[in-house]
Amino acid sequence: MTNDRPAPPIAESRTLRERHAAVMPEWLSLYYDEPLELVSGSGRTVHGSDGREYLDCFGGLLATMVGHGIPEITEAIRRQSERILHSSTLYLLSGQVRLAERLASASRMRDPRVFFVNSGTEAVETALLIATAHASSNQVLALRGSYHGRSFGTVATTGIRAWSATGFSPLQVSYLHSGYRLRSPFRELDDARFVDSCIDEMRTIIETSTSGRIAGMLVEPVQGAGGFAEPPAGFFARTKEVLDDYGIPLISDEVQTAWGRTGRGPYGIHAHGVVPQIMTLAKGLANGLAIGAVVAESEIMHSLPAHSISTAGGNPVAMAAANATLDYIEDHDLIAHADRTGVRLREGLRAIAAEIPEVVAEVRGAGLMIGVELVAPGTTEPAPGLAIAAVERARALGLLIGRGGLYGNVLRVTPPMTITAAETERALELLAEALRSVAALAIAEATGVRP
Repeated sequence: MTNDRPAPPIAESRTLRERHAAVMPEWLSLYYDEPLELVSGSGRTVHGSDGREYLDCFGGLLATMVGHGIPEITEAIRRQSERILHSSTLYLLSGQVRLAERLASASRMRDPRVFFVNSGTEAVETALLIATAHASSNQVLALRGSYHGRSFGTVATTGIRAWSATGFSPLQVSYLHSGYRLRSPFRELDDARFVDSCIDEMRTIIETSTSGRIAGMLVEPVQGAGGFAEPPAGFFARTKEVLDDYGIPLISDEVQTAWGRTGRGPYGIHAHGVVPQIMTLAKGLANGLAIGAVVAESEIMHSLPAHSISTAGGNPVAMAAANATLDYIEDHDLIAHADRTGVRLREGLRAIAAEIPEVVAEVRGAGLMIGVELVAPGTTEPAPGLAIAAVERARALGLLIGRGGLYGNVLRVTPPMTITAAETERALELLAEALRSVAALAIAEATGVRP
């Protein structure tokens, strides 16, 4: 619900977009030529202040993990809000302890400990803090194509130029091959040789570009802003073997993959047969409320030589929402549902792509994290303009999707985990119409032949 209090007189004659531009940073980008305000939602349907209804297949940038207006979650928030809104980690918090027990139990780590914060950025920043303190080193390994946040330390480990706001860094970062095949110099190799080449490069960089004392390696099981790229089978298992050889902790950034969005289990990295020493969570964990968490082996978590607290981390309302969200996922078997529905979406999108191979280079992803990479007709050149046009066209048809990738040319399809079979088919119909229309225009422009 929007705030009903009248705006100050100076604002009355201006649109919301004009008021936004007057007080927000210019780098705070908005989707669409005519930006959209969402004012209400139920399930997978949202309503805009433009009076239109949309099928939400972006889920608040993956944060609205189980949908809008879920009664069990909103009721848990209401009950907790009536009791107490805030106290801080200086007091015992039963909801925090319950959630920590659940995150720790599923982690498979040795003696795991959990610390709560307020966002994915803060979670990764905390992971870097404890890892560097544990190793007495600021050297870190990260993957090309990664995105880990917008703070000073997390930007330093982000391997996408478009999201790298500064070249200054508190860390010494060495970037490794991510396993993203389409634009790799190893792309012509089969899976086994591809992984061998990535691992050989990894050992070479550790041996030649670092001091050997490395605080950790940061990975995403499925790269989010990188366009839902995922390496071949065996990549992460082999990576962990190398890290163990050198005594380097693995940090799995699960901000977008947990709790079950990949359809493979609560944590995405476990599907690769790997147990990291540190994991970070956020986004969908509380179905859209501000939350972040770090799960780490106690030896690493306890490395800080000074006191630390979190004023709002572990907030009772956020904890109530998170526990209710996890309950809902478990009660409705949504991880298995995400797996099944993701298969149908990928199959449907690949059928659409087969009709317009000139502009769709790849459909990929896991569970309900699906990327469609768009290219200039007949080439492998990234086509960010085409992706922007597709997102606009989808909105005009009543469908909300996202955009990402190294060059901003990947459509991101990430519906809430509760999306129904009928909504899945509707989403595919709208995606087909959006992709066909923008492909026809792009092909016509490239060939000079009108559609």
